[in-house]
Amino acid sequence: MSAVPSYFIDFMRNIRLTESQITDCKTGYRSLQERLHSEDDLKDIIVDSFLQGSYRRYTAVRPFRDREKSDVDIVVVTTLDRNTITPRQALDRFNSFLEKYYKGKYKAHDRSWKIELSYVELDLVPTSATSRAVEELVKSTSVQNDLTLEDGPDWKLSISWQPGRLLDTNSTMEKATNDPWRKEPLWIPDREVQKWDKTHPLAQIEATQIKNSNCNGHYVNVVKCIKWWRITQRPNPQYPKSYPLEHLCWVNCSNGVNSVAAGVVSTLESIRDTYKADAMSKRTPWVADHGVPEHNVLGRVSGNDFAAFHQHITEAATLARHAYEEEDIQKSVTLWKGLFGDRFPDPPTGREGDSGESPSKPGGYTPRKEPSIIGGGRYAA
Repeated sequence: MSAVPSYFIDFMRNIRLTESQITDCKTGYRSLQERLHSEDDLKDIIVDSFLQGSYRRYTAVRPFRDREKSDVDIVVVTTLDRNTITPRQALDRFNSFLEKYYKGKYKAHDRSWKIELSYVELDLVPTSATSRAVEELVKSTSVQNDLTLEDGPDWKLSISWQPGRLLDTNSTMEKATNDPWRKEPLWIPDREVQKWDKTHPLAQIEATQIKNSNCNGHYVNVVKCIKWWRITQRPNPQYPKSYPLEHLCWVNCSNGVNSVAAGVVSTLESIRDTYKADAMSKRTPWVADHGVPEHNVLGRVSGNDFAAFHQHITEAATLARHAYEEEDIQKSVTLWKGLFGDRFPDPPTGREGDSGESPSKPGGYTPRKEPSIIGGGRYAA
């Protein structure tokens, strides 16, 4: 087996957000949050806001094209009553705020407001809380901190959680796990269909943290790899992408994987095998969402699009398996590069049968006796 960990370490560096892009994300969402909480016109309805999405879950990849910008989601939890206020009215409640701070830079989406700045794109996502207990959870440190799952790998969805400190006792941990309000979703207004739908972004963050732990820290990087493959190598059909694609990875990545390479292979092969009948019938499979099991994550994907996507997955799974089982480093890296494209490092230049170490290229393969660890708090590749 050839997991080529050094090459995947370099690949991760080449596709994750750069430090400047991370700074742009932080500047954008912190400014938005400060403005939201200081706006007199909104003080009577805002409970709090929090960071979510692929940036928070540490599954984001850098924009593929120079003209594209990073994207950050901010959930705004409100006291708006979904039984008396229509989705359109709920979204329109933010019109004056957007005109004041982002005039000419925002547009309506079905469930959010997209704010397009010169350096980052922000999604303002209004929601309604289901209970006072949920409101208290939203105000807790575990929700309000802006740590990604890279910065806080021990993160827990709990009022008791503090960064870098485990919950005090087993009984406290058990209580944090069993509190019924942890299962309560938020409600999100959908202007297109004019109805309020359930959503549970906190359950999505929690599920990602648990999965990453179960996969020895490799899961988030598996997601990045498959997202990058989808964006750059097989962009059509358009759907599924983004979170639905990430959720498919969550369902299908095997627990206990010991490398990113192994995770990629297991995920692609499981998607191929699990949904083969659906693809053959051009039928959209049912994949339940975290915290909202009655919601199909793939609900907006047509059967034809899923069948075309599944064909791409089948081809990718075959190539990934060949790359993983190829023992010759040069051949293996060439195959991985064929799967992921130019951002994957070049194969070694040494003769076949050599160690594969390339003195002329940084990050070339070096034989490992210990697990490869990414410095600076990043997950192992």
